Amino acid sequence: MRAIYLIKASVLVCMSGALLGGFAVAQDEAAPPVDVVSERLDALYRSSSSVGRIELSVVTPRRERSLRMQVWSRGLDRSLVVIESPSRERGTATLRVERNLWNYLPRIARTMRVPPSMMLSSWMGSDFTNDDLVQGSSFARDFVGRAGERSDSPRGWRYAFDAREGVVGLWKRIEYVMNEDASYPLVARYYDRRMRLARTLTFDEVREMDGRRIPTRLTIRPTREEGQRTVLRYLELDFDADVPESTFSLSRLERGR
Repeated sequence: MRAIYLIKASVLVCMSGALLGGFAVAQDEAAPPVDVVSERLDALYRSSSSVGRIELSVVTPRRERSLRMQVWSRGLDRSLVVIESPSRERGTATLRVERNLWNYLPRIARTMRVPPSMMLSSWMGSDFTNDDLVQGSSFARDFVGRAGERSDSPRGWRYAFDAREGVVGLWKRIEYVMNEDASYPLVARYYDRRMRLARTLTFDEVREMDGRRIPTRLTIRPTREEGQRTVLRYLELDFDADVPESTFSLSRLERGR
């Protein structure tokens, strides 16, 4: 009888572990605190202010195109992105100030405000969204994170971030795998409002830029678009650069530089 009891107890333990899912805290060592990870994700490509250049390549089964852009940021709530090439797209720009977002289209000399509900819309036909390009959402402010567990593939720490109630224009959940010391991400998986996997983002080509080790290549693959991907590469990135507040104005947006 005692042997039967022990077997049943073991089965119950295994079943409870399965029901808890993939985010129980690892027992062999403590996961880095989720609030620390949230802050690191928010500040990964930012500082008090930054200036950089990036290349965005969109690959589909039918075509491939690339854009080069200059980006400016100040804190966590101000960003400006201006396309430098190709020539037909030069001057197209996106400005974010707090929760407000505008796009400027030089071909028609028009500035359009982007509503919060459109933050997850495609930016310039890529797999990156408006929110991705200007880093509009904040993990610390807009998501509730859960403590991590060990991940074996890739090796690191896994975290889940669920959108807070009432915040518009966010993914329902984002799951991250961070590297061994949780200093930068390796993979992120994005889930829509119906909790369907919508896309996977991988981070690689880690190198030092202005004193920080960061992934310099980000690749998004949408789940339902076979053979499609968008690759973003950081070509230059200067942290704590001199970026005046006047950079983040509608007049600067419309000048495109």
